[in-house]
Amino acid sequence: MRPEILFPLFAEVTSLKGVGARVAPLITRLAGPLVRDVLFLAPTGVVRREASTTDQARDGETVVLDLTIDRHLPPHKIGAPWKVRAFDAGGFVHLIWFKGHGEHLKRLAPPGARRIVSGKVERFNNEAQIPHPDYVLAPERAEEIPGFEAIYPATQGLTSRQVRKLVQTALPALPDLPEWQDPAWRAKQGWPAWREAMIALHDPRTEADCAPETPVRRRLAYDELLAHQLALARRRRAPQAVPAPRLTAGDASTRLEAALPFTLTGAQIMALAEIRGDLASGEQMGRLLQGDVGSGKTAVAALAMADAVASGFQAALMAPTEILARQHASRLSPLFEAIGVRAVLLTGRDSAPVRRDALDAIASGEAAVAFGTHALFQDAVRFHRLALAVVDEQHRFGVKERARLQAKGDGVHLLTMSATPIPRTLELTQYGDLEVSRLREKPPGRKPVTTAVLPLARTDEVVARLKAALADGAQAYWICPLVAESEASDLAAAEARAGELRRALGVEVGLVHGQ
Repeated sequence: MRPEILFPLFAEVTSLKGVGARVAPLITRLAGPLVRDVLFLAPTGVVRREASTTDQARDGETVVLDLTIDRHLPPHKIGAPWKVRAFDAGGFVHLIWFKGHGEHLKRLAPPGARRIVSGKVERFNNEAQIPHPDYVLAPERAEEIPGFEAIYPATQGLTSRQVRKLVQTALPALPDLPEWQDPAWRAKQGWPAWREAMIALHDPRTEADCAPETPVRRRLAYDELLAHQLALARRRRAPQAVPAPRLTAGDASTRLEAALPFTLTGAQIMALAEIRGDLASGEQMGRLLQGDVGSGKTAVAALAMADAVASGFQAALMAPTEILARQHASRLSPLFEAIGVRAVLLTGRDSAPVRRDALDAIASGEAAVAFGTHALFQDAVRFHRLALAVVDEQHRFGVKERARLQAKGDGVHLLTMSATPIPRTLELTQYGDLEVSRLREKPPGRKPVTTAVLPLARTDEVVARLKAALADGAQAYWICPLVAESEASDLAAAEARAGELRRALGVEVGLVHGQ
């Protein structure tokens, strides 16, 4: 339940003055849909304005000039700018507008009028000019020009100055929250209070004030990190409160391990022990199994699935692509079938009869193991007694997608797998809600991997090496970043490369892509 003191921060951006139907989508795209998002959009720099005269203003400097408008110089040809000549005691300066509207500019700066002008000075042919001045105001409104102005990210249709104005409009929504940092820790770091830090964030006076190392930004960054860790801690504790089936190894597990064409490595045995400890605890498991390609993650997952079968439940393995789902099914289904366990494959491209048969087998419990893609968590899928969900390449799925698969049963255990090396810091921040098991060794007998980097100019050498490998009876695959040729990129496309290899190697070349 969100405290009432936070309601102003979580209000829609449309509650801010000046945010209507046109601006709301722009600010949502730039920052987010809430007032909070606008306030956390930090400045990227600062403009410092100082009073000067035209003869003292340096090139590239943002100044404030007290000018008298001399005359307007309309464009003499299409594409030329509209110029307004003005002067002060130091000389003349031209105010430049490209695509400026003449009548509007005449009202903004009528000849003979005095105007306070601010903008960045440029020297062109030894003449001072200010392209698109930031401010052109009557003398009585001079106080509206800030001495320091924060620069914010912008987007098409929304300028930095408009964003700054919206931020200033949102600042009164900042609540005076109770301090949640330890007083001694905060004092040691020299950090301001949260509300004070937020106000200072949007009032930089120098470029140094926009640096990440400032006490203001360090305070706010620490708050964000702490809040993230607390949220992960809550997510980690949540499964512990959910009763889950107790899954233990049994006859199916023993027979499946015996059917494996290899002996488990020490790392696999250790990871399996950690997983089995979770499965037998009666509390819902959430564990990440991490290991390089070829380290044996799938075998460990298969044995965990066998534990679910041995305990009278079902297990499902979900992969992000149909190709990978079919690969898992083709490798593991024969092993399960050999021990009397039916396994089915469910993808989005199955024919109606095949899909109907798979759905019936899953719903009745006849199929104790299911392999598939996103199709596994669709509404039409009903499991008889799902107890373990295994997700391969888990980074390809969102939290909600994994949760939808788990929702197919009561207290379903979750085992995710990834071959992507995950640094400890990222592991703590992004996957802090999951326990982690690592496979640090490869099965024996693996050949060492040789990595080489060659420029595109030496592609012929790669093709020659492939030809020699094929002559020895080997297979090879070539990964391309694109499916078809693109005018926006000169990277090799899969279709073109496949054709080139067919001609160069004289063999059949398969083509596989997501389209």
